[in-house]
Amino acid sequence: MSTTISTQLFVGLGPLDRELVDPYLAAHHQLVLDPTEEQLAVAEAAIVRAAFTVDAAMLDRMPSLKVLARTGVGTDLVDVAEARRRGIPVVITPGTNTVSVAEGVFAHLLSLVKRLPTLTGVVRRGRWAERGNVTVGDLEGATLGIVGFGRIGRKVAQIAEAFDLTVRAYDPFAEIPEAYRCADVDEVLTASDFVTLHTPLTAENHHLINETRLAVMRPGSILVNCSRGALIDLDAAHAALQSGHLAGLGLDVFDREPPEHHPVFDHANTTLSPHLMGFTDRAMALTIRAAVEGAIAVLDGRDPAAVAS
Repeated sequence: MSTTISTQLFVGLGPLDRELVDPYLAAHHQLVLDPTEEQLAVAEAAIVRAAFTVDAAMLDRMPSLKVLARTGVGTDLVDVAEARRRGIPVVITPGTNTVSVAEGVFAHLLSLVKRLPTLTGVVRRGRWAERGNVTVGDLEGATLGIVGFGRIGRKVAQIAEAFDLTVRAYDPFAEIPEAYRCADVDEVLTASDFVTLHTPLTAENHHLINETRLAVMRPGSILVNCSRGALIDLDAAHAALQSGHLAGLGLDVFDREPPEHHPVFDHANTTLSPHLMGFTDRAMALTIRAAVEGAIAVLDGRDPAAVAS
């Protein structure tokens, strides 16, 4: 005797590409994008994009929810504690955009070291004779400091080795090779020509890089942030750029997104990207797959690969 499996409703919260989700759904799964209130009320699984807020009020609208799958690892906009209180696991997808973000760090770093925005302007405006006024640097032989040595930090270190960079790193929770290891953030900053941030945002490290920390960085150093916008005090970073103490600033993330305009955006030695370094086509496909498979695992009574703690 055949057993009929009831339909399980998945809702997309935030923009989702159906073509990336459908291949991993079974016949008894139904995906709804832009759900109505009635569909939210009966949804058993939600696939949540990074910029979508899921708070207690949103959870109230989904009383049948059994799992919430977040695309990515950051849960700044998800009330994980409230979801847990209601017995709803929050699936996350670590590792799916590791390579993309790490490559994005080097896209910013190389652009700043090689002065690509400035040199583009020299050619574009027909000022070839000014090229000798621009100092172009190299990565080889320099030191890259990594604050946060999780998956992305480790991948950055691996790529750095290929550029013949010396690596220094700090993370109070991760295992770090002895040759890289620093005792604290300040040791990383003082030892490095370039610094990249890969640490979660917590109350303790809000404005981790502030006026005091910028002052201990090497004169002429470059700072890249593809982690969380609020790790850097932009006012202090702007002042350091203007004084020349900081030679370059690469930003993919911002305290508020989209950000309000800040004077640092107009500085010639700033490179900017709209939080897209981790959202390549390949990374997005891997992230969506992991989120969907994690949600299905929960619905099937299995443990998902990763959940927010």
